[in-house]
Amino acid sequence: MAENAVFVGNKPVMNYVLAVLTQFNSGAKEVAIKARGRAISRAVDVAEIVRKRFLPDVDVKDIKISTEKVESEQGEANISAIEIVLAKKE
Repeated sequence: MAENAVFVGNKPVMNYVLAVLTQFNSGAKEVAIKARGRAISRAVDVAEIVRKRFLPDVDVKDIKISTEKVESEQGEANISAIEIVLAKKE
């Protein structure tokens, strides 16, 4: 299954909400919202805005959390990551 994913970064929340809505409107049954580090709270906001304000027929199907190792100038750092899967109700 080709996964429809929206990667959340530093842009305004509504940019990502629009990206998720576009995926659903183009026929996707489920969309994954992914984020790392400080963007995690923004990813949660995106999921909640989509569910509460725009698509009440969409539910949280799955939430995965993990830790990724990232190389930086200061050495290796652990960064938290989240993946929130939204799916249309059957």
